Amino acid sequence: MDNRAGEMETFIKVVEHGSFSMAGRDLHMSPSAVSKLVTRIEDRLETRLLVRSTRKLQLTPEGELYMHRARTILDQIDETDRLVAGGGQVTPRGKLSINASIAFSEVFIVPFLPEFMQQYPDIELDLTQTDGIIDLLEERSDVAIRSGGLPDSSLMARKLLETKRMIVASPTYLAEHGTPQTPMDLVDHNCLRFNFLKGRNFWPFTDPETGRSFDQIIKGEFLGNSGPLVKAICIAGVGIARIGAFHVRDEIERGELVEILPDWTNTDMETVHAVWAGHEHLATRIRAFIDFLAENMKSADQPD
Repeated sequence: MDNRAGEMETFIKVVEHGSFSMAGRDLHMSPSAVSKLVTRIEDRLETRLLVRSTRKLQLTPEGELYMHRARTILDQIDETDRLVAGGGQVTPRGKLSINASIAFSEVFIVPFLPEFMQQYPDIELDLTQTDGIIDLLEERSDVAIRSGGLPDSSLMARKLLETKRMIVASPTYLAEHGTPQTPMDLVDHNCLRFNFLKGRNFWPFTDPETGRSFDQIIKGEFLGNSGPLVKAICIAGVGIARIGAFHVRDEIERGELVEILPDWTNTDMETVHAVWAGHEHLATRIRAFIDFLAENMKSADQPD
């Protein structure tokens, strides 16, 4: 009988290491044996899973599907063993790789990590903060926390939070440059933007009188790669920014930032999702984290 689980484990190691030789070293196999095993899988499936080149290995769409399902199956096998050995109960364990936007992580993840780690001591957390768009497989992440649309239909997602986006500026900037009274006034201001939103040179608004939604072209002399960076530049008085309400509520309360055009942004909402690749079945460590996060979102003190 074929050792399908062993084949899956070998394939995953090849993808994780990006080479046959490094995977072989990890599995105590020769590079040729690893290569032959992957070829055997491809021959059985009658499809190419990896594109081999002299520089790197790249997954085909079929390879990505096989990778996702293989991880799920191996997680299920591991959980089944632990379920039987544990008398019907599974304790979440193992390495959990999380990739989260910086602002969300600072507000909703980092403060609660001690409680989560105390509740699940057998989970090894690996948290990466970045605001850029990522490939879950390439980044070796189990789950990502992202705001906005979900263009990749192959990803599974769970809604965590719906937050308002605010247009804000520092009192210093407004005193020097004046306060915009309508979105059209923004053409005369330095609007701070994010460099990972390619081509996003507009902000959405809704006319409070007519209810008509429209995009206002904006321009500016600064682009940043993270929410905290753009917020810091905004507080410094450089320009006007569009930032999630949860990220600027403390600065607004302290008077470091002022919300502008509030009547025009009442419908400017953005949804935050937990996103993962592959199957509906989640490893217990991933489900435990997402459930924990969702529970915290219910009690989150969101500004109006």
